Amino acid sequence: MILFATSDKGGTGRSVTSCNVALRCALQGSDVCYLDFDFGSPTAGAILHVDSATRGITGGRGLHSYLEGSVAAPAELDLWRHIERAELRPRPAGAGRLVLLPGDEGGGEFPTDDEMTDRCQRLLRRLAEEFELVIVDLSAGRSYALQLVLEVTARPALQAVVTRWLVFHRWTRQHIVAAAGLAYGEHGIVDTGAAKGHHRDRLHDSVRFVRTAVPDPDSSQFAGLLPTQAAWLQETDAELQKLAARRRIGRSVLLGSVPLDPVLQWREQLILDSDVWTLRIANPETSTALDDLAKNVLDDESWEGL
Repeated sequence: MILFATSDKGGTGRSVTSCNVALRCALQGSDVCYLDFDFGSPTAGAILHVDSATRGITGGRGLHSYLEGSVAAPAELDLWRHIERAELRPRPAGAGRLVLLPGDEGGGEFPTDDEMTDRCQRLLRRLAEEFELVIVDLSAGRSYALQLVLEVTARPALQAVVTRWLVFHRWTRQHIVAAAGLAYGEHGIVDTGAAKGHHRDRLHDSVRFVRTAVPDPDSSQFAGLLPTQAAWLQETDAELQKLAARRRIGRSVLLGSVPLDPVLQWREQLILDSDVWTLRIANPETSTALDDLAKNVLDDESWEGL
């Protein structure tokens, strides 16, 4: 399966959540490959604690260089050998493969052409055959990367590959409106995909949403709120639920929800058991939410029923 992770705005937690999902799917035994298609800001390596690729990879070996035709194949980093977290080295027992294809340091967004589309098609098809889950982290908004993968996945060569979409958004009015627009609005995923040859209904049904930085009014971290503040938070959450339903991104298309967590707010990183139970810097609810999201990503029933 190829899973495209996208968002209409920056700062949604798309990359950090996707990296955590990739890790947890691998820890659950799946072979996982992560592609950093955020060409203007390829920072997946920083989130994954890979010092050699914190801002992309040097030497013209990244995905940007590959798509432009400068190298025959992009660099592939075995994360069990490159992650700078002692708890994850060597490869944990029972874990599947976990590989990062980084972007290029100093790269940027670029228009596509037929040759670039051909190279992207060959890469995605090969990786889909090799890995159970391929996560493609796209640039925010209606980017060249979004256009490229919609073009590629409409081709007959990838028709047999299961492709799905996750749209990330924070739990605010502007992010809800933006996420709905990216999925269903003019020049959004469904609109653009249909114009490129996708079956509109099937593409529509392959889209799910992930809410990030969602405050829980009943959480202990809000225990010090004044009664008026707690009541306002409850009212705001109810209003946002109604807005999401009106914009067609309500509970029926919600794949997961990640709560507000100090670690993810202040330092985007992988959340490990040691962060929750030993260091006690991350909340157990966050770890549980990420585990649930990783399971739902690979559960066909989570993508059915629309």
